[in-house]
Amino acid sequence: MSELGISDVAVHCSDIDDECQWKAPFYFIQGADPQFGLMKAWAIGDCDNGGDEWEEEIKLTEQAVQAINQLNPKPKFFVLCGDLIHGMPGTQWRKDQEQDLKNVLKNIDQDIPLVFVSGNHDIGNVPTPETIDDYCKHWGDDYFSFWVGGVFFLVLNSQLYFDSSKCSELKQAQDEWLNAQLAVAEKRKCKHVIVFQHIPLFLQNPDEDHDYFNLEKSVRHELMEKFHKAGIKAVFSGHYHRNAGGSYKDLEMVVSSAIGCQLGEDTHGLRVVIVTAEKIVHRYCSLNDLSSQGIEKELMDLIKQN
Repeated sequence: MSELGISDVAVHCSDIDDECQWKAPFYFIQGADPQFGLMKAWAIGDCDNGGDEWEEEIKLTEQAVQAINQLNPKPKFFVLCGDLIHGMPGTQWRKDQEQDLKNVLKNIDQDIPLVFVSGNHDIGNVPTPETIDDYCKHWGDDYFSFWVGGVFFLVLNSQLYFDSSKCSELKQAQDEWLNAQLAVAEKRKCKHVIVFQHIPLFLQNPDEDHDYFNLEKSVRHELMEKFHKAGIKAVFSGHYHRNAGGSYKDLEMVVSSAIGCQLGEDTHGLRVVIVTAEKIVHRYCSLNDLSSQGIEKELMDLIKQN
């Protein structure tokens, strides 16, 4: 497990029965795509070989950490939904980018656990057993589940659904694990089930065409139906570097823009996610607004409800 692991948040009912019981509304912070190195690479138009500078991303991630640290009450955890760095496996700046990101994240309040989700830049567009193993050594497991406050959370390696041609056995292992976890979700009386993954199921419409930023249609529909039957309420992702989202039946797909490089009109930001007994409410906040104003009163009032 990585030095920045998720041991404080990832609990199982057999270990800590408390976290499987609903008590009161709470919130967590979702971020995505700090992707150290992309801003320079995008600016020079060379995403494959660029990315030799990431000072801007360091400053933005430091701002994100500072904004989270000053929140009161504290979030239950901070989840980063993939593309932690820009350097693909085997590229020259990868190790330095990883170390610089770890150095920034070490400053997060010790009472706010970190949850890491693997992205395509973290394990490669076509992952292999070796790239996934390397990721796990640095950041923790590529898929796992945990309970917080009566809510069941699933973290998935979405790259295995995008292209598992070089690691089919690992894809099968995740599939079998996921089926077992969804069976748990169906049996237990958890208030909600929430999924984190890097690549969105879809960006706006469940039937939209497949491209780089979503999952292939047949894979997508199989997962959506599986999630719906298991009672999953929301899937949170990144990857798009823009805010987007939509619904499939009663499953909400939430696509959050980046801490780092923006590819659209959104600002660098984080998503505040409020979990109440009845619903999941979320708001994307710019880093500047979250730093200067904190969480707006409307959302804070939901947290204070019993």
